[in-house]
Amino acid sequence: MQRVILILLICFTNATFGQEFKKTATSGFVFLEIPVTARTAALGEASIALSDVNCDALFNNPAALGFTNQLHSFSVSYAPYIAEIKHYATSYAFNSPYGVFGVGVIIMDYGDMPKTQKVTGQRVYEVIGSFRPQALSVGLSYSKMLTDRFSFGITTKYVREKIDIYSVDNFLFDGGILYYTGLGSLRIAANIQNFGVDAQYINDPFKMPAMLRLGAAAEVIGEYNSDFRVTTIAEAIHLSDSDERVSAGVECAWKDFLTIRAGYKFFYDEETYSVGLGLNPKMYLPIAFDLAYSSYGRLGNVLRLTLQVGLL
Repeated sequence: MQRVILILLICFTNATFGQEFKKTATSGFVFLEIPVTARTAALGEASIALSDVNCDALFNNPAALGFTNQLHSFSVSYAPYIAEIKHYATSYAFNSPYGVFGVGVIIMDYGDMPKTQKVTGQRVYEVIGSFRPQALSVGLSYSKMLTDRFSFGITTKYVREKIDIYSVDNFLFDGGILYYTGLGSLRIAANIQNFGVDAQYINDPFKMPAMLRLGAAAEVIGEYNSDFRVTTIAEAIHLSDSDERVSAGVECAWKDFLTIRAGYKFFYDEETYSVGLGLNPKMYLPIAFDLAYSSYGRLGNVLRLTLQVGLL
């Protein structure tokens, strides 16, 4: 009996550590794991349990689209990412009697890179031109509130990466739920992102960067419509190509005009803290401006900007 238990423990240990080793950096389209909006980045990426993000929900949890009170909402985001990479995103949502429909686009521009070829008979390369790698994601979303406290959402997206004359594309799916528990302001959320079949780049197959997220949020001071409120957010992330991660964030809002945010990421390789600022001037058209500063450790820091405009 003891031998059987010992063998089972050895097999379990080998399988567990072997799986952890094998899944590290094994997926493609990893640009889909990068936070898109400034508000999400400022909160340490803990944002799927937020219900007031309007069209930006396309990038986090499509279920939050169902809670929007705007007829139309539009946003643009920009970040000068590490290594001189440019990160662009835009989204639009329409609130209809049949539910909320949305479209979101993400573009990663890696800039110009030299194209080289090996010189015959030598161990050197010569530059014969340049090429511009790019990554693209276009998603269509639908969300609907089934009750005044529960909403679901789905997203279908086309993703593509291109390097010189070579490219690879695929179709992926996101799905999520958002639920107000009735315990104070506590809401819980869950979603899965980037679910799809494996793809192949030239002769090398790879899997998708699937993520399972579980999150919760609640006001610990005041209520959402109070002059002053403090909201805390926490999120656990299971990735297909990395170890589990945890994110936490807090935002303090004054009269829904000025919001200060901070977040922290646990069990990341380089990313740690983030801070941000949000402005929501009371105008005829709802306009919100968000700014986020994220620390990537030895890779440097990233500044993100998001502008969102709505129509009630």
